[in-house]
Amino acid sequence: MSNASNTDLFALVREPIDAAALIQHVRTADDGAVVTFDGCVRNNSHGRRTLYLDYEAYESMALAKIREIAAQMHEKFSIDRVAIAHRLGRLEIGETSVFIAVSSPHRPAAFDACRFAIDTLKRTVPIWKKEHFADGAVWADGELPPLPVDTPIAKPAS
Repeated sequence: MSNASNTDLFALVREPIDAAALIQHVRTADDGAVVTFDGCVRNNSHGRRTLYLDYEAYESMALAKIREIAAQMHEKFSIDRVAIAHRLGRLEIGETSVFIAVSSPHRPAAFDACRFAIDTLKRTVPIWKKEHFADGAVWADGELPPLPVDTPIAKPAS
C-alpha cells in the first residue's frame, strides 16, 4: 500500500479519548479490517491498589516519535491508515490512556501493525506514568521523566 501518512491522525490529549471517532477516521471502503488497542488504567500494579495515574510527556518529541512509529508501520505492514491518541494528566481507574486504530485490507497486517505500534510506543515515546497508591506514588518502571536542565546531579561518594 502507499504511505497514507497524510490521512493518519496523532494526538496528545487531556480529555477522554473518543475511540469511536478514531475508528471512524481510519475506516475506508478499501479496508476489510480495523484493529484497535485500548490501553486502560487498571486498579492495581505490582500487588498494590492503584488510585489513579498521572501522565507527563515531552509533547513535541512525543508527537514526532509517534509519527516515526506510523511511518515505520506503513513501511513494514500493508496497512491503510493509523490513528494514535495518548492521554496526559490525571486518569482515573478504567479510563483509556492510549488508543490505537489501524485499518488494512486484510486482518493479519492490521493486527501485526497494531501490536508493533503499542510495543514501540512504550519503548521509545517520551511519555511517563506516575502511579498513585494509598501509601504514596512512584514513577512506573523505566518511565522516569528527565530532570530539568538546571537540576544539579549528585556525584557518587568516593
